[in-house]
Amino acid sequence: MLEPINPKSPLARSLSRVPFILQIVLGMIIGIIIAAVYPYDTSILPTMGNLFVKGLKSVAPFLVFVLVSAAIARHRTGTQSNIKPIMVLYIVSMLCASTLALTMSYMFPSTFTELQSAAEGVSPPKGIAEVLSNFVNQAIDNPFTALIQGNYICILIWSIALGLAFRAASDNTKKVLEDLAECVSAVVRMVIRFAPLGVMGLVYNSCTQAGGFANLLNYLHVVVVLVVTMLLIAFVINAVIVFLVTHENPFPLIITCTVRSGLTAFFTRSSAANLPVNIQLCEDLKLPRSTYTITVPLGCTINMSGAGVTIVIMTMAAVHTLGIAVDIWSTLLMCIVSVLCACGSSGVAGGSLMLIPLACSIFGISNDIAMQIVGIGFIIGVIQDSTETALNSSTDVLFTAAACRRAERIARAKGEKTQREIEDEAAAAAAAAAEQGQAAAK
Repeated sequence: MLEPINPKSPLARSLSRVPFILQIVLGMIIGIIIAAVYPYDTSILPTMGNLFVKGLKSVAPFLVFVLVSAAIARHRTGTQSNIKPIMVLYIVSMLCASTLALTMSYMFPSTFTELQSAAEGVSPPKGIAEVLSNFVNQAIDNPFTALIQGNYICILIWSIALGLAFRAASDNTKKVLEDLAECVSAVVRMVIRFAPLGVMGLVYNSCTQAGGFANLLNYLHVVVVLVVTMLLIAFVINAVIVFLVTHENPFPLIITCTVRSGLTAFFTRSSAANLPVNIQLCEDLKLPRSTYTITVPLGCTINMSGAGVTIVIMTMAAVHTLGIAVDIWSTLLMCIVSVLCACGSSGVAGGSLMLIPLACSIFGISNDIAMQIVGIGFIIGVIQDSTETALNSSTDVLFTAAACRRAERIARAKGEKTQREIEDEAAAAAAAAAEQGQAAAK
């Protein structure tokens, strides 16, 4: 996911030998050691952390704009009708995941000490009416002004509108938009390449501020909340959903998907890189090829329960830290926005983290503060991103298999052949015809 920009350069080859996740871990360790040995630096290391956050803040608005536009533009009319049950499962799972994340954030609130000094400049909304009013007012703005000022609501509206308009464009035009999205993603990868240095500076700055090393305990708390929430989704919420769909014990299928898909996704930290593993798993489960060849790649793009959890919990951590009083309707609106935005975060380095400012803007949290949350997200990303990817990727196969088994159960009840049986017979007939053609040619 974070391949070097120039794989032929000696520096890039040297860096590629060290896993990126290990580079971030080393950055964290070095930052802690330097803070313990020499806690008096006020320029070099803190500046490295600030520059990393500033780089993220600069590229994030344009990233959201092209990412959402390209995702909507490349949707093919008629595709959804073939996979409607699985799409429904994806959406229901993401909504349940974000709702659970919201519940966990209230039951076990996380705070970040280093953000408390920024609470004075925040003007929180007084209720859902003001939230909706701010939402509408932010949505109507010049798109270029929105990109400059980081007005994510306006950026989201313009990107959706342009994405829908581009669906009627020619394939070549859509390809240009997809290439633009890839180029912006490449720029993001360039910035993320400096994450080890940025994390080192951020950890050093956190350890040398008031509270010292105790500040890291806040990171441990939010990591535990994130991981526990994702585990509950994987083994409780998804289990209930699969049982309701299949009327069977869901755990054998969940364990198979977790072991075969989740583990590899945990270490690769990329749903796209895990796609061949998922395709092979679907074949081993004897699912219809015409179904999983569409739904698994599509799920790789839009099935983002883990990303929704990250966005909600990190945003609510900012809310709790800044002492913002929000009503339940405002938080539910944030959950819906998080789910919609998470659908476009696949394949982008730190995609879920880069969408946190959009959710924060609903509560009047400035882009500067939101980007500090993103910086903290990269510190905990060693665990968060791996767990998030494992959940996202394994559920692509899980829900595809659940929907296919439901279809098989209905077909058998009607005395009809299953889709897989029809495909196998067609493949056998095609193979037989090919053999006859070769024999006739001889």
